[in-house]
Amino acid sequence: MTLALSVLDLVPVRTGQSSAEAVSASLALARRADELGYTRYWFAEHHNMPAVASTAPPVLIAAAAVRTDRIRVGSGGVMLPNHAPLVVAEQFAALEALAPGRIDLGIGRAPGSDPVISALLRASGPTSEVDRFEEHLGDIRALAGEGATVTVNTREGLRDYEVRATPAAAGVPELWLLGSSDYSAHLAAKLGLPYVFAHHFSGEGTAAALEIYRREFQPSATLQAPRTFLTLNAVVADTVEEAEARALPALQNMARLRTGTPLRVLDTVEAAEREELDAPSRHVVELMRERWVIGDAATAAAAIRGLAATFGVDEVMVSPGAGSREGEPSDRAVGRDRTLELLADLI
Repeated sequence: MTLALSVLDLVPVRTGQSSAEAVSASLALARRADELGYTRYWFAEHHNMPAVASTAPPVLIAAAAVRTDRIRVGSGGVMLPNHAPLVVAEQFAALEALAPGRIDLGIGRAPGSDPVISALLRASGPTSEVDRFEEHLGDIRALAGEGATVTVNTREGLRDYEVRATPAAAGVPELWLLGSSDYSAHLAAKLGLPYVFAHHFSGEGTAAALEIYRREFQPSATLQAPRTFLTLNAVVADTVEEAEARALPALQNMARLRTGTPLRVLDTVEAAEREELDAPSRHVVELMRERWVIGDAATAAAAIRGLAATFGVDEVMVSPGAGSREGEPSDRAVGRDRTLELLADLI
């Protein structure tokens, strides 16, 4: 079974690394994914997290697009409640003009941040309203393409006003609906959109969400049959022992997030191995380790093929979570790069 493989990147930041170096490492990884034949490379949207530099997906997508040749680049995803629909449409129409036929617009309904950051994002200007999510999805689809007609109230009375995200679109970004609940599955099916459930985030509820999406799917002008893929956290190395070690920094940081412990930049592998975790944190690490794909090439390939068969998908998007060892270049992600290299035989 040949799989399409893709990448989800949060642009991780580790000890001793600047944001500039973290971005450089991710852009180098995008180039490598392009060379290896990966299908798409998506950047997530998260805010105010010490170990995550993917705060502005459109900026990172543009940088990745000009450094790659054939791979699709996009958002995984833009968190729509943080943004005005017109701004999203304009940004992605511009990206489509920059890299025609290679832009994915993955959109999510969650804020991707804590309440304080959400309030600050809304204070900076008009943003989307969660209860108008479906309406604003339609607005973005229209604005990024042929445009939309808006009725405005003027002194002369009601007037129709034509609005376009770009003057003369030759193509439109491919819109994907992302989610971690049944709501998004129902909506994607109703609108006839491709859909991705955030399996990498919790590992629970995936089968039920995909069953809803496939059962309720209504064909649209852009999609005639359900289309989805699986997202996974993966750490692959030349040996199982090395993969387990490389996974520790990210697993421990996720444990901090889940237990309410203050977050920090990612430790090196060596620092993570020295870390003494309390019982709740150890429990979280063990639970997550069971849901991640961690191993050598053969072990990981078998696990990924098995999960793809279980969920009935022919594409898997991996979030490469391998940490860095002391002394490795700060502007490269040696462990994440090796993960992609070792999985490339699945393509």
